[in-house]
Amino acid sequence: MKEYTPAKIEQKWQKIWEEEKMFETPQFSDKDKYYVLVMFPYPSGTLHVGHVKNYVIGDIVARYKKMKGFNVLHPFGYDAFGLPAENAAIKNRIHPEDWTLKNIETIRNQIKKIGISYDWNREIKTCSEDYYKWTQWLFLKLYEKGLAYKKKGAVNWCPSCQTVLANEQVKDGKCERCGTEVTIKHLEQWYFKITEYAERLLKDIEKLKGWPEHVKTMQKNWIGKSVGAEIDFPVKDLDMKIRVFTTRPDTLWGVTFMALAPESPLVELLVTDDRKEGLEKFLKKVSLEDRFKRTSTEAEKEGYFLGRYAINPVNGEHIPIYVANYILYEYGTGAIMAVPAHDQRDFEFARKYNLPIRVVIDNPEKHLEPDTMNGAYESDGIMINSGPFDGINNKEAIDKITKYLEEKGIGKKSVQYKLRDWLISRQRYWGAPIPIIYCDECGTVPVPEKDLPVKLPKNVEFLPTGKSPLLSNQQFINTVCPKCGKPAKRDVDTMDTFVDSSWYYLRYINPRLDDMAFKTEDVNYWLPVDQYIGGVEHAVLHLLYSRFITKVLYDLGYVNFEEPFTNLFTQGMIYKDGWKMSKSKGNVVSPDDMILKYGADTLRTYILFMAPPEKDAEWSEAGIEGVHRFLKRLWNNFYTILPAIKEETSENVLVKNKAEKELRRKLHQSIKKITEDIEGGFKFNTAIAGLMEFNNHLSEYLNSTPQNEWNVPLLKEIGENLCLILSPFAPHMAEEMWHDLGKSTFIVKENWPSYDKNALEIDEITIVVQINGKVRGKVVVPANETEENIKKAALQNPKIASYTKNKQIIKIIFVPNKLMNIVVK
Repeated sequence: MKEYTPAKIEQKWQKIWEEEKMFETPQFSDKDKYYVLVMFPYPSGTLHVGHVKNYVIGDIVARYKKMKGFNVLHPFGYDAFGLPAENAAIKNRIHPEDWTLKNIETIRNQIKKIGISYDWNREIKTCSEDYYKWTQWLFLKLYEKGLAYKKKGAVNWCPSCQTVLANEQVKDGKCERCGTEVTIKHLEQWYFKITEYAERLLKDIEKLKGWPEHVKTMQKNWIGKSVGAEIDFPVKDLDMKIRVFTTRPDTLWGVTFMALAPESPLVELLVTDDRKEGLEKFLKKVSLEDRFKRTSTEAEKEGYFLGRYAINPVNGEHIPIYVANYILYEYGTGAIMAVPAHDQRDFEFARKYNLPIRVVIDNPEKHLEPDTMNGAYESDGIMINSGPFDGINNKEAIDKITKYLEEKGIGKKSVQYKLRDWLISRQRYWGAPIPIIYCDECGTVPVPEKDLPVKLPKNVEFLPTGKSPLLSNQQFINTVCPKCGKPAKRDVDTMDTFVDSSWYYLRYINPRLDDMAFKTEDVNYWLPVDQYIGGVEHAVLHLLYSRFITKVLYDLGYVNFEEPFTNLFTQGMIYKDGWKMSKSKGNVVSPDDMILKYGADTLRTYILFMAPPEKDAEWSEAGIEGVHRFLKRLWNNFYTILPAIKEETSENVLVKNKAEKELRRKLHQSIKKITEDIEGGFKFNTAIAGLMEFNNHLSEYLNSTPQNEWNVPLLKEIGENLCLILSPFAPHMAEEMWHDLGKSTFIVKENWPSYDKNALEIDEITIVVQINGKVRGKVVVPANETEENIKKAALQNPKIASYTKNKQIIKIIFVPNKLMNIVVK
């Protein structure tokens, strides 16, 4: 019998597939298109098996859809810009480009060893000039539309990495990468005006029928829509106003202080000179806290008085202005009117700092007294201490008060979102340069499209100074104004890597075009992506930014679709020793090691068999060993029957006995199950379990039936179909078996098998019989037998009759095709 040698077989077919350009995709086809995409990796080093899971899931879908007759696009690339490369440059004295390209080469080789069916002809790297040229073009398009602008804003600052951090890069007040305590800085930064699309992004979530509900909920919460009123509070002794947003204008007469977020630029503007030193200490303390933990209901409420007072526009009261740790700059205006009687966090703050508490919504059942309140009253009630609105139910008063504010010119109805504009500036080298020039004569000037790309210079100094490394290259900085021709300066910041990944799914369509980012006709054929696969950690920002950019391009007429991803699947993680795999934990399992030991097909199959693919799973050496034994048994069964079936020419399968009929039924039952498991929610683990179960049935048949009595046409049908249904999971093994059958075609270009409904029919069924809930026997009856005759057969069965003899039958409970419970006493 032919020996199963994974290394030899897999290298052989990978080489042939590459030579035959097996997975290159035609740009157009008469077939229906299917675009399957996995989130591309950051090339920070070698892959571990946790990374591989994502790619294997995508490959199953791609191979299956090809066999179902689709024109499948299955591309791959690298999210290749970013801070880790720059840190490596500083640490190892290696250029970020060299470090990145070396890692890309490693990852590409790893993935090819796994046998993933990527169209490598479409490979992209976001750090390549032919890619980031069009990232810069995208910036210019947003700038032209008024969606890219510059302003001073509060940012997370890592003193060690010397760079701006996004909120998700700050964990427990520290830099996720280096662990240094993060501070707050106010810098001039570029932003994309994603807030202009907030309502569309929120509303169109309902269109995402193929997305997991928890991901849609995360996006809704991130956008965070609230309906309320904007109200202006004048600042005493200053010619300025503080604008607040509130969903509770009914509590306006109960305001006793104001509170600003620590990140608000107003803090520095409002603090009096004698309070500055104390403010600096307070802000330093707050900067060490996690922004979102400090705003939780359980966190201690802390603040600092700025020495200023605001004027309540409805009653003229002077109210102190504080900066408070529980106010989040990302929500509303970053300032609140504090109503301690009716907001628990305000109540706790007021009690701590001995601030007044005024009830303006009374409990209808028990009059509230501020001095005896143990907490805020946050339910509905009757308005009191509220001027013209006393005696009205507070819910009814909200609209009336909002109209009153508009009439008085002190406020207006407003819709606010927790979503903030997208900060894209980074004080880094390894990113796409922002295509902006600053001219003393002309001001801010966008780089003309014909001059793109603004290239990254190679010669820069990588020093942790807190400023862009591009400042060290005067040749890059100094340029001429494209408008007036006078000396000018380039912007020295680069773009957030989320910009690169916000549109990469479009570039795969025309990856080699040098005169445009993509052809509209081509992307309108291929997109939206039919199946997107990636980690839930990207459920908010990456997906939200991609949706935003797609809508902008739709509005500009470049695409005819508003949502980029029709279906989304978020895979679970692979753990080892109870922890997510990571180099720092020392629990990484290398796919290279597993391929060397067991083969790529075993690795692929085990990764899918471990658990439902959306669930986390614990790596087990015993588990992968078990899957390897299964594949060897299947291989052995196939090569046991191969000599007989290879020469068989008959296509007619006639079953001669019960065993053959049952074996054929199991085959078609397996085809049906595996098809439904792939189509119906990526149930790959149960699909593989179905393969294992069928292989056991085949083993039973071969072990119990003499070779001269084999039904060879039936075994031929089994051999061919086994290759086909195995091929998405273990493609190298299936290809080898297929060609050893004498086939000249490639298996991925064959049609996925259909099942014979007639073969699924069964002649007999087994009914489990219980007496008072305990199993006492079984009866075998014709599949279409009536309930009455089944009851008779059970009661006449000698074993069952021994339990009912001399007993009264109270009732008989019958579950069709499964069991019968006879209740006696």
